[in-house]
Amino acid sequence: MTEGTPNLRELNKRRTREAISTAATRLFIERGFDRTTIAEVAVAAGVAKMTVTNHFPRKEDLVLDLHEEIVAGQARTVAGRAPGESALAALRGACLAAIDRHDPALGFSDQPFARTVSESPALLARLREIHEQSENALAAALAEATDSSPWDLTARLAAGLLAAIHRALFTEVFRRVLAGEEHETISDAIRPSAVGAFDQLRGALDGYAVRPAG
Repeated sequence: MTEGTPNLRELNKRRTREAISTAATRLFIERGFDRTTIAEVAVAAGVAKMTVTNHFPRKEDLVLDLHEEIVAGQARTVAGRAPGESALAALRGACLAAIDRHDPALGFSDQPFARTVSESPALLARLREIHEQSENALAAALAEATDSSPWDLTARLAAGLLAAIHRALFTEVFRRVLAGEEHETISDAIRPSAVGAFDQLRGALDGYAVRPAG
């Protein structure tokens, strides 16, 4: 096995997780999130109930299984910015790339999935929590990038502004998916707004959290 290649145990865990997620999504779409139990998901996936909860401690994350990517995505972009690149520029590039590839972490999905989420107060509450966690992770990354305190107010304010763009775009993508629009139509519609939103922050953040060259 070469370095970076998952071993058999990791592959089996990944396949089990995917099988559980697929079965759960199908049941939630057919019956509704609130009317489907974890036990029913386990039966549909062919696993024990404890296996489901081991992979997905929260029922909501059976649907929002990209929560880790949403929470960590912007912070990871800041940490990986190129030398001489600001946090704003890095996040702008990552966001536009996500729009172009119709990234599910930005809200791109199919209409039945979006409807399932929109009809469940529990899932909508979890989605708000995920976005709040994402903003907090971004604030921590910005504080680290500027050698500031974890409670640095500037980092938190910058994170609030930058995270607001992602949250607003996610909401708009989701709204358009619910309305039945094609992904390409959605990306064409929201891309100019995303560019404009980032451009409006240039005066305040263009020189903030610039990674030193070399």
